Amino acid sequence: MTKPDLARRRALYDAEARLSWVLAALAGLIGAAAFMHTEGYFVTFMTGNTERAVLGYFHDEPDIAVAAALLMISFLAGVVVSSWCRRRYWSGHPHGPTLLTTLSLAVASLLDGIIYWATSATNIDLIPILFVAFGVGALNTSFVKDGEVSIPLSYVTGTLVKMGQGIERHISGGDYADWLNYFLLYTAFCAGALLGGLLSLVVAGWAMLITATVVCLITTCYTYLHLDRHGPPTTS
Repeated sequence: MTKPDLARRRALYDAEARLSWVLAALAGLIGAAAFMHTEGYFVTFMTGNTERAVLGYFHDEPDIAVAAALLMISFLAGVVVSSWCRRRYWSGHPHGPTLLTTLSLAVASLLDGIIYWATSATNIDLIPILFVAFGVGALNTSFVKDGEVSIPLSYVTGTLVKMGQGIERHISGGDYADWLNYFLLYTAFCAGALLGGLLSLVVAGWAMLITATVVCLITTCYTYLHLDRHGPPTTS
């Protein structure tokens, strides 16, 4: 086995890889909270939001179309703001976007708690969900190499495409490392979505938002206090 192949196999299970699984699971959990406790809003599925924004009027659902467009704008804003913060303030914290995601989820939880206290509504309102979408956009910039996102945490379509290409390379004489990392990332996202679905059966939407906020806060503390100090550097 060559040294590059050995290094690639080790990278499948290093601290960066394990963190990507946690954050992918978090993205799945957040997506489940938004989907299960709203009017069916997507915060991780921008392809679906794009189609809803364009086609909602054809189904006589202008409110859904507007909501989908706002979710895309919020998601994009999260990417832009997080990328700007990486360049300006987080040179020593390559995983700084998790802080922005934590703050966004905390604001969403607070707003939803206020709405729940005032109206007793069990579903999450659109305004808190816009903050959630902003946070998910920021979360997707957690792994950057040479100025580009290297691990898109909630972009499941791209993950499956890359996994399929890796499987083909393995069949054609490559190595299991060509696809296993994408499989593990996809599995983590599915596990997070499954956990979110199970939680939605027993808790209200605000409780799921708080759960996601706590998980993201713990992850943020870990990256700031340990991984960004002792782990491998990430090029931004």
